[in-house]
Amino acid sequence: MTIATDMTQPDIARARAEARAALEQGDFPRAARIAENLGKAHPNEAEAWFILGVALSETGHVNHALGRIERAVALAPDNAEYLAQQARLLVLLRRDDEARAAAAAATRAGSDDPLVLDTIGCVQARLGDHGAAVDLFERAVAGRPDSVAFRFNLAASLGFFGRVAEAETQYEAMIAREPTSGQAHYGIAGLRRQTREANHLTRIEAAIPKARDHDDFVRLHYAAAKEYEDMGEADAAFAHLDAANRAHKARIGYAHERDAMLAGALEQAFSGPDYFTGEGFSDAAPIFVTGLPRTGTTLVDRILDAHPQVTSLGELQAMPLAVKRLSQTRSRLVLDPETISAASALSPRAVGEAYIAQAGMQAGASAALREGRALLDKFPLNFLYIGHIARALPNAKIVCLRRQPLDSVWSNYKHLFALNSPYYGWSYNLMDTARYYILFDRLMGFWRKQFPGRVLELSYEQLTADQEGETRALLAHCGLPWDDACLDFYGRTGAVATPSAQQVRRPVNRDSVERWRAYAAHLGDVQALFRDAGIL
Repeated sequence: MTIATDMTQPDIARARAEARAALEQGDFPRAARIAENLGKAHPNEAEAWFILGVALSETGHVNHALGRIERAVALAPDNAEYLAQQARLLVLLRRDDEARAAAAAATRAGSDDPLVLDTIGCVQARLGDHGAAVDLFERAVAGRPDSVAFRFNLAASLGFFGRVAEAETQYEAMIAREPTSGQAHYGIAGLRRQTREANHLTRIEAAIPKARDHDDFVRLHYAAAKEYEDMGEADAAFAHLDAANRAHKARIGYAHERDAMLAGALEQAFSGPDYFTGEGFSDAAPIFVTGLPRTGTTLVDRILDAHPQVTSLGELQAMPLAVKRLSQTRSRLVLDPETISAASALSPRAVGEAYIAQAGMQAGASAALREGRALLDKFPLNFLYIGHIARALPNAKIVCLRRQPLDSVWSNYKHLFALNSPYYGWSYNLMDTARYYILFDRLMGFWRKQFPGRVLELSYEQLTADQEGETRALLAHCGLPWDDACLDFYGRTGAVATPSAQQVRRPVNRDSVERWRAYAAHLGDVQALFRDAGIL
């Protein structure tokens, strides 16, 4: 479709409507073609640039999309829809400070459009302001109660705040509309411990053969596994996990060699005398809580966040982003051998400054820095970056959680990470998970030798057995005075945006210690591998 420059206003309106319709139908190439032609013919047509930007973003061209959206915003600076999409793209590009400003402008502009409200809510959630996100999601659901996607966003956010009954209401409404929604069934299963008298297994297992797609199939099996585990039915739980994980590993094609190569590249780099050396950024002393996922990192995050001199920013990726951006490698992965090699020439001080700048964009960070509170970064996979952290931020405090190896393997194998994440492919097979544990253990031994005394390796089992004693050691390592609030962390009402949100709202307990024993019959090969590797 070619747009003439002498179009009448009705012709322009018709082109706008056609482009919008194509966008809403998911025909992004057609929407882009119409919008681009309209924009070229009428450069001040804001709607054309907006539709072109959205169409480009939906086909993966985020940087190009942002330029078109920004052009639309310049032409219509008070359009809440345009501002909301600008904020969404900025957050995808990790330009968090600009995203927050755009989201605030979108809120000020005002809109009752449920999609606009949901979009701003997603931006606020990504920026760590879950309170603002809940309010926006509630308004979006009120405006469009038939939207399963809007209800899911609201349910997940309510769960972060421990508002279990309200979250369950939203999940149930999703299931009423889409009985095979894997997101809803898995969400409900995780809200509380299920019992033989009160569970959802009949409807979950009835939904599995009717699953609409691969993602629903996987999530439904995980939901069933979680409920069977709650009831003590270990073999049934394992059967569901095995079905889901076999299917997903086949889809993603994970190979352990990539992670082995990554660990080897880190060891080789930091073994050299000239790798990533020089003065670091000593003006900041953040706290890093690292370790394998599912090993108690959220528990330690909540204990430290209860201290009046600490503010948790949740699971940041600020250090990975600092290293990647300054390295300027073109690879799609955040960390790979190419990026590790390129980081050799970086200034540790520049990386430390970039980290603090990125972390400072999170909700609550500015006030914390202004008032002298330590920033807490609880991204488990930062254990890969301990060398970069130690040199870039010489005053940083680093904690690494350690958990019994078989419990670590089982807990990761049974947990469903983001299905499209490139970083957890090892978790969909027991032996892959065990091999990844061996890499983790080896790498921690390497960091221990390279940076003696910098990392407190904290045992999950010891923490649950002696909460006060281990908490005192933790605070001492972090340079913090004792505070009784750290023992009562579970009573706090703030958001916990991790999979352990419900568990850490209870006092410290040992329910998860030696959980692997119930599945010993399925872990024989893992135990043999660990014995050969000297792990057990």
